[in-house]
Amino acid sequence: MLDQFATGESAGAIAHRILVIENDADQAAELRDLLQKHGFQVQTAKDGGQAHSALQMYKPDFVITGLMLPGETGYEICERFKQRNSQIPILVLTEITLEDSRKLATRVGADGYMTKPYTASVLISQISEIAQQVWDRTHLGKNQEEGRVRFNCRCGKRFKMSPKHRGRTLTCPDCGEPLVVPHHD
Repeated sequence: MLDQFATGESAGAIAHRILVIENDADQAAELRDLLQKHGFQVQTAKDGGQAHSALQMYKPDFVITGLMLPGETGYEICERFKQRNSQIPILVLTEITLEDSRKLATRVGADGYMTKPYTASVLISQISEIAQQVWDRTHLGKNQEEGRVRFNCRCGKRFKMSPKHRGRTLTCPDCGEPLVVPHHD
C-alpha cells in the first residue's frame, strides 16, 4: 500500500510532490531523504517566505510543516495556505505535545498533527491517510455528490463525474477502454 500510494496509484488521492517547511537544516534533510526513499519528490523551505514561494512555483500535492519557524509560525503558514487552496493536505510535524497546540492547528486548517520523534512507517502512513481524507472530503462530500453523472465501463469500473464533463472522452484506468461521459445518468 505504501509503495502504491507513493506512485500515485491510490483510490483517488495523489501526493507526489511534498513541500517540507522546517527551519532546522539537518531535520529537513533527514525528512527529505526519507520521503525521497519512498518515491516522493520533495521541496524544502526554511521559513514562511520560502514556503509561500514554493507553494506558487512548486505546486505541492502535500505540505508538512513545523510550528516554530522564523518570522511566520507554522499556524500562520497553514492558515494562509488553506485560504489559497483548501484542498491541499497539511500535516503539522512538531515537538509540541500540548493539546492546545493541536486544537489551534486544527482551527487554522491542519489536516493532521504528528509529534516528533516519529517512525518512518507511521509518517508515510499518515501522509497516505491524510491525503485520502482530504481527497474524499473534497471530491466525495455530500454536496459534491448531487448532480454527479454515474456510469460504468464494460470492465465493471464505476465512474462519478461532474456534469460539466458530459460528452467528453476519457480512458478507463483499469482496462484502457475509451469512454464517453454520458449526457444522462
